[in-house]
Amino acid sequence: MEILKCQGVRKIYGTGDNQVTALDGINLSVDKGEFVAIVGSSGSGKSTLLHILGTVDKPTEGSVIIDGTDLSTLTPTQAAIFRRRKVGLVYQFYNLIPTLTVRRNILMPLALDKKKPNQEYFQKIVDTLGIADRLEALPSQLSGGQQQRVAIARSLIYRPALLLADEPTGNLDQKNSKEIMDMLGLSNRSLNQTILLITHDEKVALEAERIITVQDGRIVSDERREVKTLSAEL
Repeated sequence: MEILKCQGVRKIYGTGDNQVTALDGINLSVDKGEFVAIVGSSGSGKSTLLHILGTVDKPTEGSVIIDGTDLSTLTPTQAAIFRRRKVGLVYQFYNLIPTLTVRRNILMPLALDKKKPNQEYFQKIVDTLGIADRLEALPSQLSGGQQQRVAIARSLIYRPALLLADEPTGNLDQKNSKEIMDMLGLSNRSLNQTILLITHDEKVALEAERIITVQDGRIVSDERREVKTLSAEL
């Protein structure tokens, strides 16, 4: 089942002699449950693509459809709601609210819609991510790796159609980076969670089952590979 489709996506900034083409005809299809890494050097266009998929920017040309919704039809308010409900976001910097506990940070997307969490699902997430004993702590009382786990839990709480991870290990040491990638892989397999990972680190990209390389705003390669799986289940 196709969960994401980009067709002829172009993004142009500026005008005249100052015009810059950040994306130049991106065609991309991702099925539900895929774990895809998008790699490219600085300026390749991968971050621009992430912003468009995350509904914080719109393409100059072309269409983006996520879970049956054409993003071009959304108003800014509708886009914000869609992003909260359908697109989980994990960044290099965790963007946790410092005055809220771990529990409240995780449940924030649901609280904004005045929805009650599925307690069984919530417990599975925090148990698997290893933060069940830190739910009443504040972000400042956590390590960097623990804060990123909280950010991942928050991104999963709404069961999003698509999880976008933007350099999620960029602020972590090697040990924590490996653990975070293991957690993303586990959520992909056990929850059938579709994940799009944006990274410049080829070693991190190797955790995905499909690697797309972007260069000068274009997709220059799209390769599938087998990934070793963990025995644990979410």
